[in-house]
Amino acid sequence: MRIRVDKENDALYFRLDESRISESEEVMPGVIFDFDANDLVVGIEFLNISMRASQEELSFIKFQAA
Repeated sequence: MRIRVDKENDALYFRLDESRISESEEVMPGVIFDFDANDLVVGIEFLNISMRASQEELSFIKFQAA
C-alpha cells in the first residue's frame, strides 16, 4: 500500500495495490474510489483535505493494526 499527500492538488491518496485502474467513481462529495477490472477497490482519493484535517494531522499519519 502507498499513501500520497498531494499538497498542490489538496488531495490524499491511498493506493491499495498496483492493479490497473479501469474505472473511478465519486462515491460521496470529495471521495473517489478507483476500481480494477474485477470491480475491486484499488485506490481511494480524498479531495480538499486541508478542510478535513490540519497540517499537523497530515504530517503525521498513524497506523493501527488489529
